[in-house]
Amino acid sequence: MKAVRLHEYGEIDVLRVEDVERPAPGPGQALVEVRAAGIQPGEAMIRKGARHERRPAAFPSGQGSDLAGAVGEVGAQVSGFAVGDDVLGFTHNRVSHAEFVWSTT
Repeated sequence: MKAVRLHEYGEIDVLRVEDVERPAPGPGQALVEVRAAGIQPGEAMIRKGARHERRPAAFPSGQGSDLAGAVGEVGAQVSGFAVGDDVLGFTHNRVSHAEFVWSTT
């Protein structure tokens, strides 16, 4: 699958679309096929390294937290969500700019 990644702090030109391993949902998680993703101003500051002291990036890193899409797969102990459900989500590990993202339900 494809994901936007960065390997160093910088402007938008440090972003690369790369092939990465597709995540698998664990217990209590759903795998979301991302159809739209956003970036907040603070996340751009993280990419630039301006918040290194408070929010250091571990490279390689992704970018973005907000996403919308459809549930593609559910892990064990997930209730209330089914494959194909449209969802809005948030991920804490800066990876919303990818084809698939797991999210805790």
